[in-house]
Amino acid sequence: MSNWQAVVPERFGTGESPFWHPVENTLYWVDIPGQRVLRANVFMGTVESWPMPSEPGCIAPAQSGGLVIALRDGVYRARSWGGPLAVLARFNHDPRTTRFNDGKCDPLGRFWAGTIYEPRDARKGDLYSIDCRPDNGNGGKPQVALKAHNVVVANGLAWSADARTLYWTDTTHHVIQAWDWEGGLNVLKHHRVFHQFPSKPKGWTADDASGSAYGGRPDGAAVDAEGNYWVAMYEGARVLKLSPAGDVLAEIPVPVKCPTMPCFGGDDLRTLYLTTASHGRSGKELEAHPLSGRVLSMRVDVPGLPVNYFVD
Repeated sequence: MSNWQAVVPERFGTGESPFWHPVENTLYWVDIPGQRVLRANVFMGTVESWPMPSEPGCIAPAQSGGLVIALRDGVYRARSWGGPLAVLARFNHDPRTTRFNDGKCDPLGRFWAGTIYEPRDARKGDLYSIDCRPDNGNGGKPQVALKAHNVVVANGLAWSADARTLYWTDTTHHVIQAWDWEGGLNVLKHHRVFHQFPSKPKGWTADDASGSAYGGRPDGAAVDAEGNYWVAMYEGARVLKLSPAGDVLAEIPVPVKCPTMPCFGGDDLRTLYLTTASHGRSGKELEAHPLSGRVLSMRVDVPGLPVNYFVD
């Protein structure tokens, strides 16, 4: 088993959207069912918790301070930790069945967020970009664009190290997609399958002794400085490192069944942080995997890319 360590002692429901804030030397993430944004001083092991009015799917730091936060019904801006939430954009989806999930900022400062269709019986998940940059052609007022669609659970959003490729996952269908991305015009072209994973075997459950027969499905992801794509395999108890061509380069075992999303942090960006899930998992699974729901970390050889900031 790889040398994973728990970052803080608390267990969370479904940790997601971690990022390392290089100015604050702080790790941020969200607990979706716990409806809170969190940040930790990983050196002290202390955590601050900020309650949200609905489930936060993803967050990103803003260049001018504070955060961008995608909640169930829309995207919000907070100028400071614990400060008021101002609406950046609301959307046409029905918040009774659809909410925002995975997202982050692109290398030019736009915020991107995808949605999850919770009944999971139709491809109604979308991917949006929100551009509030002063030179966005709209006087800095939010410009919202639908960039991709036709998924059930939006996940795995990331950009390649050269900022020419965008990755986006449909967790339900076990597929990571890729596009060529032209950042200046914010145009996606040449849609393709980056990696297709096998479906969950019929009748498989996480408590089965035959659990190793299922490798999990792709959840959140991060890219390293060499352009490799690191993806958490939910229900697969592992993180995979994929090459820019989509080939599996390494498999890192995880001491939990449900890792959710990695990010790179620390002064040298060579600490891999990983959020995990305990929400909705069986008592048997939680007993067998007591680190479920914790934020984990381990050291890696290749540094990751630094977090992208929201520009407004």
